[in-house]
Amino acid sequence: MTLDYRTDTVRSIRAGLSIIVYPAQYLLDLPGSFIDWTTDTFVTRRTLQEENTSLRTQNQILKTQLQKFTFIEAENVHLRELLKSSKRVGERVLIAELLSVNLDPFRRQVVINKGSQNDDIYVSQPLLDANGVMGKIVHIYPLTSTAILITDPDHSLPVQVVRNGLRTIAVGTGSDNQLELLYLPNNADIQIGDELITSGLGCVFPAGYPVARVTAVNTNPSLPFAEVLAEPAAKLDRSREVLLVWPTHASLPEMQTPCTRNREAP
Repeated sequence: MTLDYRTDTVRSIRAGLSIIVYPAQYLLDLPGSFIDWTTDTFVTRRTLQEENTSLRTQNQILKTQLQKFTFIEAENVHLRELLKSSKRVGERVLIAELLSVNLDPFRRQVVINKGSQNDDIYVSQPLLDANGVMGKIVHIYPLTSTAILITDPDHSLPVQVVRNGLRTIAVGTGSDNQLELLYLPNNADIQIGDELITSGLGCVFPAGYPVARVTAVNTNPSLPFAEVLAEPAAKLDRSREVLLVWPTHASLPEMQTPCTRNREAP
């Protein structure tokens, strides 16, 4: 021990002996190392398979949640647009949600989740989205109401051209994205791209609501009137949340005041 502590002689001998003994030590440890390696390999494989299965499940859950978050985000954006629209309207409004759509190819009607039991809804009440006029209420039930869209063949709406104030009637064609303007002579001052708004006539829609944009003007000298088509401003086939509007007296023309009083009389 003294020589080992004070000199390097024994240390060199010990190093040489360790080199000689290493093969025997390696052979003795080989079975145990093999068993440990085998155990670790199979355990690791099983663990990886379990982790892989768990991660796949979590991935599917996260994808589903992401889809919900995407829908919620889009819904929030649409609701913010509706709120901005309600501020722009400046009248009493109520946000409603679409419950169902009439599947009849010749009808353009929707059912909303507001009715007479909880809300002060009335027949012919204007229905809007964040972009423009959608339609009006035609039937009211305790918990739901039915609205007819402006593209329904039975719906007509008095409108006027923003550019020159020209008044006409916009009727539904049965198509989701098309209106027809009636009784415009061939020489009428109307052009593609003209914006249409509600004229305030008819005792239903106050003046100034966006309705549509002119997309086609076809004239035929053999016919008394031009064929004028327009695309609705409202997203009739995509909107899920809508605005119910209670027009104020100030927003209505003088000629509509009697109609308003008749509606409020009951």
